[in-house]
Amino acid sequence: MKRAAIWLFYAIGALALAYLALYAYVTFTGRSLEPGDPIHIFRKPGAPELG
Repeated sequence: MKRAAIWLFYAIGALALAYLALYAYVTFTGRSLEPGDPIHIFRKPGAPELG
């Protein structure tokens, strides 16, 4: 049980670090991550249509 608690503590710490890294990325790059924003995927101009 003690070992599971230690792994849970590590997992929560890793999630917190990932959240802080994402926050730092958004802050320093000036990008805005808003829910519902479309994902822009750019293709080569000469690429054939898939549909």
